[in-house]
Amino acid sequence: MLENYFPILLFILIGLAVGVVPMALGWMFAPNRPDSEKLSPYECGFEAFEDARMKFDVRYYLVAILFILFDLEIAFLFPWAVVLNEIGLFGFIAMVVFLGILVVGFIYEWTKGALEWD
Repeated sequence: MLENYFPILLFILIGLAVGVVPMALGWMFAPNRPDSEKLSPYECGFEAFEDARMKFDVRYYLVAILFILFDLEIAFLFPWAVVLNEIGLFGFIAMVVFLGILVVGFIYEWTKGALEWD
């Protein structure tokens, strides 16, 4: 019975080796010659002028989440379009309902002003 789990164990060990071995080799053999240029903080070639933990407006996160949501939903259209001939009328109606719900959500988002940049 345990021999059924051997491929899983082998997969985990190979995954760990792929992740850990390059880091260990780099840590052991990489030259460590720090100088002032390597140790200096940089941002586009000049010193940082604000704290890295500054607060962002929530609209950035909202737009990012909405983009991911609608981008992922649209990704479902590609496999549907490939098998449209096989799934017939039922598949077509199911996708029309899906797209209708998506459009209603988009209209709601638009009317609430989630896409406005003041």
